[in-house]
Amino acid sequence: MAQKKNDTYYLVCETILPEAIKKTIIVKELLKRGEMKTVNEAVAKVSLSRSAYYKYKDYVFPFYDASKEKIVTLSLLLEHKPGVLSKVLNTIANDSGSIMTINQGIPLQGVANTTISVETKTMDIELEALLDKLRLIEGVKRLEVLGQVD
Repeated sequence: MAQKKNDTYYLVCETILPEAIKKTIIVKELLKRGEMKTVNEAVAKVSLSRSAYYKYKDYVFPFYDASKEKIVTLSLLLEHKPGVLSKVLNTIANDSGSIMTINQGIPLQGVANTTISVETKTMDIELEALLDKLRLIEGVKRLEVLGQVD
């Protein structure tokens, strides 16, 4: 069955996935990085049947692959201190993310809710790496991915 544009996708924590799906993702990574030359070598290395690999390979992929060439909407809780939002925006820009929208509420009790939509098409790094950088910025109290669109 081929994927359709209107298929529904879910972001699911790896810990609840069946082993066959986890191993399929590992096989795809081994092949992508060139660590294994053939599907036969890769499935043998992770103890996965070829039929299971072919059953799932077109339907599972890491989150960062799903976020390429998309607009990702982030929800942040930022401390109300000078420069915090600026550091967030500069971090995104420094990795060639294109900021589409910014919406920040009035700070209440020392924090402000902020929503930022970022086009990931031209980014120099994977989305997960960018999210890790943003979480490390002093003053970022919370960061969540709200959603993404094509």
